[in-house]
Amino acid sequence: QEQLRESGGGLAQAGDSLRLSCAASRRELRNYGMGWFRQAPGKEREPVAVQTTGGTTYYADALKGRFTISRDNVKNLVYLQMNSLKSEDTAVYYCAATLRYYADMSDYTRVGAFDYWGQGTQVTVSS
Repeated sequence: QEQLRESGGGLAQAGDSLRLSCAASRRELRNYGMGWFRQAPGKEREPVAVQTTGGTTYYADALKGRFTISRDNVKNLVYLQMNSLKSEDTAVYYCAATLRYYADMSDYTRVGAFDYWGQGTQVTVSS
């Protein structure tokens, strides 16, 4: 069973930047399609960014230009760089991984598309 662990969350002011990291306990992350999701209080978990094993990326429309997903295959980490943070970015952020391949990128936006999940890391942005 793969285990994912997020780190890098915390408190930030509006306009600040944070970088989240995701580490895996077993496989190399290069073998996984990777995603970042977030869940705000009272809301459903929503996709933030996805990167396939081939490097194709997806971003939620409202986050394009502010958030970037990337990988460091040497360190076996996946990152989510978050810039120009807003109060509405406050949420628990989850890292997710899948060994399955989807030809349609929109399939990667589904929570059910991913097999492994981290425990989440809280990001709180004050205005």
